[in-house]
Amino acid sequence: MQLGLAHTDRRLRRESEHAPPPWIAPPVSVIIPAYNEAVNIAATVRSIAANNHLADVEVIVVDDGSTDGTADRAEELDLPGVTVLRQENQGKPAALNAGIRAARHDVLVLLDGDTIFEPDTIGQLVQPFADGGVGAVSGNAKVGNRQGLLGRWQHLEYCAGSNLDRQILHALRCIPTVPGAVGAFRRSALTDVGGVPEHTLAEDTDLTMAVTRAGWRVAYRPEAKAWTEAPVTVPGLFRQRYRWSYGTFQAMWKHRGALLENGPMGRFGLLYLLAFHLLLPLLAPVMDLYVLYGFIVADAPLAFIVWTVFLLLQTASAGYALRLDGESLKPLWAYPLQQVVYRQLMYAVVIQSLVTALHGTQLKWMSVRRTGRLVDAPGGSVART
Repeated sequence: MQLGLAHTDRRLRRESEHAPPPWIAPPVSVIIPAYNEAVNIAATVRSIAANNHLADVEVIVVDDGSTDGTADRAEELDLPGVTVLRQENQGKPAALNAGIRAARHDVLVLLDGDTIFEPDTIGQLVQPFADGGVGAVSGNAKVGNRQGLLGRWQHLEYCAGSNLDRQILHALRCIPTVPGAVGAFRRSALTDVGGVPEHTLAEDTDLTMAVTRAGWRVAYRPEAKAWTEAPVTVPGLFRQRYRWSYGTFQAMWKHRGALLENGPMGRFGLLYLLAFHLLLPLLAPVMDLYVLYGFIVADAPLAFIVWTVFLLLQTASAGYALRLDGESLKPLWAYPLQQVVYRQLMYAVVIQSLVTALHGTQLKWMSVRRTGRLVDAPGGSVART
């Protein structure tokens, strides 16, 4: 069903290409919240400054109380159109809202301080705004540091997971998350929802759900590519996904009222998240244990055969997702091992997040250590292995 919806979305895009709307080029304000991003911020700002957008692009870097000289690194670039704001550490939502208040333009592009844009990313990202009903646009976030097994696994997860989800939910008009790595918003849509919310750890999901519930449509533009640095260690990966998962559960609970509304978020979005981001990860380990029991204890080799066939089908589906995303199939060799090792880690993330949420514990923001490996990446420098 997932691949069928994604294929339908791709077919509709191809059909619309026969009579594409006029290319638009509104002036854009790019807002980069940054906390201790000294190793990446220069590459991020340079990638924005190198854009080929046909209208004015102002860049606002909001340093949220960094202690590693992030703001100094951004100012040292001395690039035209780049403004650096400094504030005491208040968190990412406060930094984003400060940048929004300072921005001059009505189209706002938000990205993280560890993200690299390609020259045409901004121009591609704003095209859905030709439709006056679109309030936000999600770009195509990709893993830039794909070296090593952990990097390849995350690359596969982004393509066969997050980006595939967006294609599916774009077809259903209920995208629940415009990723922090690459997204654009109308100022009027942000005004309708009171700006970036500060009550959850997944402010991007919380904001996107609020924009949808306010009557705006959220679009996905896969041509708007952004390259982000993924965690390079297992503990770092666990902390990041734990925060994402817990924050998503917070946002789902906060917007549970959408289930009673006659809108796409309640009809499809929340139910999709509930099925594929909560119930399936909770039930899948039971299936894995059942297969192991049947193969080892109950001497039922058919269980292993069924599991192998299921794995082959998953691998084929991942391959199709890579094709939909315009990616090489070479990393697919790592997918079966991902299902045996990496998937178990993601199960643990979901289970721990759910337990934390049920206990009512307030999880604090957990930063990920940066390596600066994207400096040698995108625009012809991203490793696309």
